[in-house]
Amino acid sequence: MARTITSETLADVVRGQTVATRFRDTVRERPDAVAIRAKQGDGWMEWTWWDYADRACRLAAALGDLGVTRGDRVVLMMRNRPEFHVADVAVVLCGATPISIYNSSTSEQVQYLTEHCHATIAIVEDATFLKRFEAVRDQLPLIRDIVMIDGESDGAYSWDILMESDPVDLDEASKIAQPSDLATVIYTSGTTGPPKGVMLDHENICFTVECLRLCLEDVGTAGRRMVSYLPMAHIAERITSHYQGLTLGYEVTTCPEPGQVAPYLSQVHPEVFFGVPRVWEKIHAGVMASVAADPQRKAGLEAALGVGLKVSECRARGEEIAVDLQAEWEKADAILGGVRAMLGLDACLTAISGAAPISTDVFDFFRALGVPISEIYGMSESSGPMTWEPFLIRSGTVGREVPGCKIRLAEDGEVICRGGNVFRGYLNDPEKTAEALVDGWLLSGDIGVLDSDGYLRIVDRKKELIITAGGKNISPANLEAALKAGELIGQVCVIGDQRPFMSALVVLDSEVAPVWAKHHGIEDTTLAALADNPEVIAELERELQEAMSPFNNAERVKKIEILHEEWLPDSEELTPTSKLKRRGINAKYAKEIERIYS
Repeated sequence: MARTITSETLADVVRGQTVATRFRDTVRERPDAVAIRAKQGDGWMEWTWWDYADRACRLAAALGDLGVTRGDRVVLMMRNRPEFHVADVAVVLCGATPISIYNSSTSEQVQYLTEHCHATIAIVEDATFLKRFEAVRDQLPLIRDIVMIDGESDGAYSWDILMESDPVDLDEASKIAQPSDLATVIYTSGTTGPPKGVMLDHENICFTVECLRLCLEDVGTAGRRMVSYLPMAHIAERITSHYQGLTLGYEVTTCPEPGQVAPYLSQVHPEVFFGVPRVWEKIHAGVMASVAADPQRKAGLEAALGVGLKVSECRARGEEIAVDLQAEWEKADAILGGVRAMLGLDACLTAISGAAPISTDVFDFFRALGVPISEIYGMSESSGPMTWEPFLIRSGTVGREVPGCKIRLAEDGEVICRGGNVFRGYLNDPEKTAEALVDGWLLSGDIGVLDSDGYLRIVDRKKELIITAGGKNISPANLEAALKAGELIGQVCVIGDQRPFMSALVVLDSEVAPVWAKHHGIEDTTLAALADNPEVIAELERELQEAMSPFNNAERVKKIEILHEEWLPDSEELTPTSKLKRRGINAKYAKEIERIYS
């Protein structure tokens, strides 16, 4: 039923609501339930919703004393920690707009973003982040004050001292922000130029969270456990753990670094978990590496996964599981259940992959494992989701349009959408806004295909198509997905624009390659050593030929260059959610690329 809800109907449901009023309502409904958790020594620190609200109201009072008022902007620069949620809500309770910036931002980027959004206050985590502001303080004339959470400095107000303020009244403060006020500005990662400020108002946020609630109404949301670990400057984490958290009543465990998420999963056992493809790839690689040296274990797992995939397909079609298959499943799940528990994914009611394409092999592995994984599709400009189907899944698609969002394909196949989730434009950039919004439709830049039931498959990125020297248009994403399906390749970037043939820069899988090497008697298993090892090179050449066999001669990657180091999120090569920064990769590895074509 939820899929038939129109944008207008859903807008009526959330009319008059803001992030502040939704927070207030959750605090009223769940004052003693746990809202936020974080590591504290060998144990856990936990805040109830009342604790959360008390801290947010105290900080709101302190920020008000610093002159923060309705319409102001406040920049936030910190890792995933409980104080982020408090700071964001506190700013909203002042009627102002909190704007998170990536922790990797240089002083020059801090200056650009802070000035671009006209922020007057900054809240930073510690001296490391403070230094980036101090280095350009003379270029930040609008910044009146800086607040620092950890430590003390003459150049910043102490968080602890501000938290001693008498709290504002939550009921009264929640009335300040209006639905049309900006709830946040999300800056794009700048892979195709300077970051653009995506303006999202309170109507956008409340509408989008209600979309997602409707998608999950069969399982309920209040009190569901989740882990927050991606940058809050990215729409995926901001919507998933922050806005959904404070609206739907999630129990959010904060993980300060994305690289630590695996041990957090095994301790938290989340019921809702969002992961970018690289997270799912690394978990998959770790499982397969753990059984690689034991042929019997590997065969047992693969047989169980075969049964698990059949069961998953039945469930995705909404069908009853046949009696004979149910008997096979009970035996298989004795193996698969242990793996799910080891990974901490045994309690998942919904597991989501998004922010970039995930390979079918990895996706189907988790489905076969019994993890209810689904793909979500969207962008910052759509407040996150455009399409998602968490249960009736079709592998290779990103689901159906979310309730209240209308999806269609333009004449050239570009995915466009409209609805209450569509942003209000780019901050201070009417020209770019006009390019992205045409007659109320948001242009995604992605080429898609819709099946007869409305399931969307993304096939290309309009701006990422490679045009070879021979004039052939080629999708690098398809080639990269094929190469990553091999055993040893963890990351890949296809090269070929204006070149005589296609090539690729590849990075070995840091989980699988060392295990493979040991199994083949190779002693030095560092990525740098393996990249130069003749046996590894020969195996990659074999994988290359196998991966390219379905493609025609003009499309095939002919040569690869094996790099010595893994690409990390939030770097020259990858965005914080592990999307390729093609321009950055081409610049950094110019010598390696020229060597391929020399």
